[in-house]
This record gives sequence, structure tokens and C-alpha cells, in this order.
Amino acid sequence: MNIQKMMKQVQEMQSQMQKSQAALATQSFESTVAGGKIVVTANGHGDIQSIKIAKEVVDPEDVDMLQDLLLSAVQQVQKKVKDTQAAEMGKMTGGMGLPPGLGF
Repeated sequence: MNIQKMMKQVQEMQSQMQKSQAALATQSFESTVAGGKIVVTANGHGDIQSIKIAKEVVDPEDVDMLQDLLLSAVQQVQKKVKDTQAAEMGKMTGGMGLPPGLGF
């Protein structure tokens, strides 16, 4: 195995990762539940940017339902972000022959 070649590949991958992370940061991900009555938006890092709740789902007698809907929407948008991050990472590391779970 050529160490210099491997080091060059790692440096190229790091550069690609930085570019990819910067591009992801500018993307917006959205999740809706309850027929679009709750909308959660996150950036490419998974940071929640906004939560919109329609008045008709706010029932003071059923706060548990609202909490469940919010939790579901947040989990869905975070999964979208993680799946996109994993896909981008797979594009970069796919041809390098790295063992699964290496942690890049």
C-alpha cells in the first residue's frame, strides 16, 4: 500500500467534506405532520430553524397529542438531514475501499 497515495486521498476527502458540509449548511429540510398543520424546518446541520403550528391543532384539552406531533415532525426532519449527510459521505468515501463504520 502506498502511504503517500493514501494520504493524498485523505486530504482530498477532507477538502470534499468541508465543501459538502458548507453546501449542506445552506440547504433547508422540511417535515410536515397532521396534514401539513405542523411544519418543522431544519438546516443541513440538523439545527431546527422554525416550527409552524396551525391554530386548529392547538387543543388545551389534548396537549399530549400536540407534543407527539411536534416530536414526530422534529424526528422526521432530523432523519432527512442525517440521510442526506450519509448519502453525501457515501459519495466521497465510496471509491476509497474504506471499511464500514470508519467514522469519517
